[in-house]
Amino acid sequence: MDSTIAFIGGGNMAASLVGGLLAASTPASNLLVAEPDRARGRQLEHQFGIRTETSNSAALDADVVILAVKPQLLQRVCRELATHFGERSPLFISIAAGVRSGDIERWLGGNRAVVRCMPNTPALLQCGATALSANSHVSAAQKLLAEQILQAVGTTLWVADEDQLDAVTAVSGSGPAYFFLLMEAMQAAGEQLGLSADNARALTLQTALGAARMASESDVDSAALRARVTSKGGTTEQAILSFENAGFRQIVQHALDAACTQSRHLANELGKDSA
Repeated sequence: MDSTIAFIGGGNMAASLVGGLLAASTPASNLLVAEPDRARGRQLEHQFGIRTETSNSAALDADVVILAVKPQLLQRVCRELATHFGERSPLFISIAAGVRSGDIERWLGGNRAVVRCMPNTPALLQCGATALSANSHVSAAQKLLAEQILQAVGTTLWVADEDQLDAVTAVSGSGPAYFFLLMEAMQAAGEQLGLSADNARALTLQTALGAARMASESDVDSAALRARVTSKGGTTEQAILSFENAGFRQIVQHALDAACTQSRHLANELGKDSA
């Protein structure tokens, strides 16, 4: 990738993107991280061989600026950056959860190209799922560039309406925790049935991994895969019936509704201008 890319914030998600971009043959000289914590900056320099700066304004010379700070800090950072614009303006990509692109653009002074995206934590292993939304100032070339950057840590997709990112947050943004909860419960149940903790954990993790691979690599949907292993009168059928009788689908729907509602609430709160 020939474009220069600067990160504001050097946390775990920024580091995962840097690692993914380097693995995708982006030259280290094209990458910069603005990180006020000098110790963290030196760590990133040592780990990736990239340049770091303590000043956020150093990032504005790049073609792309990735806003990778905590959502609560984003307004202050954007307003600070707005005082340093020259004649040119980079593409801004925000990976800050819950902050709408319209608010980001306003804090940056207006008329800025902003892509908002919702990655998830498996991006740390370069197997994340990221949804993206672009405002009206983002060109087709910039959309492609944003997509290429986020593809360095997993799969990407675009949503036509930014409001859909609240649903994305509920499904994939928070989603890894749902699977961790299921695995936690399965391991505990296995132990109650007499398995050792190590064996229950190993069987649960490998089963989760295998099921995910089957679902992602199969040409049929999850419902069909479930039906294939649910024999009439068998053990799986009894477990599935127990899930269904306990309102499993309604529990999942209620949980995702709650996550989506909270995402909208946080966006409203984070979008308020500070005094």
